[in-house]
Amino acid sequence: MVDRKTNRVITLEEYIIQAQNKFPGATGELSQLLRDIGLAAKIISREVNKAGITNILGEEGSTNIHGETVKKLDMFADKQLISALNRSEITCMVISEENDGIVELDNDGGKYIVYLDPLDGSSNIDVNVSIGSIFSIYMRKNPDTNKLSEEDALQSGVQQVAAGYVLYGSSTLMAYTTGLGVSVFTLDPSIGEFILSDDDVKIPDYGTIYSVNEGSYHSWEEGLKQYIKYCQVEDSETSRPYKARYIGSMVADVHRTLITGGIFIYPNSSQYPNGKLRLMYECNPLSFVIEQAGGMAIDCNGRILEIEPESLHQRTPIFIGSKENVLKVKEFLDEYKQETIKA
Repeated sequence: MVDRKTNRVITLEEYIIQAQNKFPGATGELSQLLRDIGLAAKIISREVNKAGITNILGEEGSTNIHGETVKKLDMFADKQLISALNRSEITCMVISEENDGIVELDNDGGKYIVYLDPLDGSSNIDVNVSIGSIFSIYMRKNPDTNKLSEEDALQSGVQQVAAGYVLYGSSTLMAYTTGLGVSVFTLDPSIGEFILSDDDVKIPDYGTIYSVNEGSYHSWEEGLKQYIKYCQVEDSETSRPYKARYIGSMVADVHRTLITGGIFIYPNSSQYPNGKLRLMYECNPLSFVIEQAGGMAIDCNGRILEIEPESLHQRTPIFIGSKENVLKVKEFLDEYKQETIKA
């Protein structure tokens, strides 16, 4: 995006500094943290773009805390992000999908806690389909003590001070919010800088795309089955049938939903009764972004951001996207839940 006053592009660093200057007394620490994440994203993007040339494709040979096979690029992204956050000494701990428990950084007096999904969509790495990194930033509960604990990190999504994601696709982009709308930056590889693409992204109130893994249809609860049937029935007034789009990388699916509208669903099922996606470093940060763009994000009962977490790697179902679409699926879930209770 070009600054109309100066007729030049605005970089991520310039934008962060400009935003910081709007708040008298701001220390600049959160701004530095966002710049650190941006730097790590550039390094990860470089490796992603060289995958297949360098020896970074394939499995690393271990499994993470969730029992999932770890890819080489998973571990590379994890190390780069943690290293970048450790460098500035303002983050005291990191919680990552690839690590069990908290990762204490060198500065145990730092006031920020960062949750990471270093590389979302790992199953797509070896087939050159979009993947991404997700981050969520909190203030620690007890800044006056250097003793770190999981309790500091267990906060509801409404306590996030910033969150966002990096998408490695046809271009590399970074989207984030600090609670004042959503800004998107695109990496210009010729100069090695993230350039502002849109400083006030808004999700459409209604969309005609639904995104869900329909291979799991028979394991869903009845309300969701009926909603998907509703999406597939022709109705010119509501632009149905909807189009089905599912990438298998939450970042990519949610980003498409942010831009074009519609809904992304990863429900609870007979196989995953509590859902499969992780609350703290997948659902909370992306819900914060979508809400700041004017959308909604719920589990089967209420707002994702209001869930009080009980564990670092807690799972949850999620229905996220355009407000009207999310409200409609909630109608179906509530209706059939009541029928089940009556039965």
